[in-house]
Amino acid sequence: MSIDILIDKIRQKNNPSVVGLDPRIEYVPEFIREECYTRCGRNLKGVAQAILEFNKKLIDELCDIIPAVKPQSAYYEMYGVEGIKTLYETIEYARNKGLYVITDVKRNDIGSTAEAYSTAYLGKTQIEGDIYVDAFASDSITVNPYLGTDGIQPFINDCSKYNKSIFILVKTSNRSSGEVQDLMTAGETVYEKIAALVNQWGSQCMGQKGYSNIGAVVGATYPEQAAKLRKIMPNTYFLVPGYGAQGGTAKDVANCFNKDGLGAIVNSSRGIMCAYINKKYEEKEFAAAAREEAIRMRDEILNCII
Repeated sequence: MSIDILIDKIRQKNNPSVVGLDPRIEYVPEFIREECYTRCGRNLKGVAQAILEFNKKLIDELCDIIPAVKPQSAYYEMYGVEGIKTLYETIEYARNKGLYVITDVKRNDIGSTAEAYSTAYLGKTQIEGDIYVDAFASDSITVNPYLGTDGIQPFINDCSKYNKSIFILVKTSNRSSGEVQDLMTAGETVYEKIAALVNQWGSQCMGQKGYSNIGAVVGATYPEQAAKLRKIMPNTYFLVPGYGAQGGTAKDVANCFNKDGLGAIVNSSRGIMCAYINKKYEEKEFAAAAREEAIRMRDEILNCII
């Protein structure tokens, strides 16, 4: 099962964290930008190449200490077709380095459209006859649940068919999440009802290590809600955004874990990508700064959950 693969990588690295690759061109050191602009021009292709070089160097520096990366598709889509190519190449490069790739796309729709989204990121696209190819060969993606079971089932089917996983939005880390997710309905919040559905959906594809391929997104910025959700979804792996730049701490994320020290993987994006800026390193040391921050994050989280 895909979730078993992720757990193995977490155990091998002794690190329950994932690095979010959410690059804007201004995060890329100037020397990389200028090299790529010289080759490709000051255009979308030059930007996309600079981001790809940035991503590759970060992956090279981090791949021995982290189990996974999480590229957010919006940060690539904003740079057009060239950005989409960079997303594809980033996924491919990370997987070739042995990393588990969670592509943060937050996709969903009804029926055949949900099937198409799932095919793009989890399944295989048919060219003709028995010729099938990977469009974006992700190990996992994020999914929006607010169209109900018929919008989720195609993703669940592909998880089982292609040995992939998904993380369904339950309680997100943003400040206004409560406007919808905290609404009370029939004595429960919306996020509690979604959690119960995730728990139900997850029973369709359980792994051998006690967790399902159907995971949940639970923000680090809401530790009390996380503790409640952990009880509702005992066999669900949590993808935990909101650590670091959004204000979540290692103590905040502790409630997302089970007593076995498993059950959650914590994301940091800007905190690691931009560590060289935050820690005032020289530009050429950006990858070393990212490594230092990734190790600090790992150790801080482990100290709070073990």
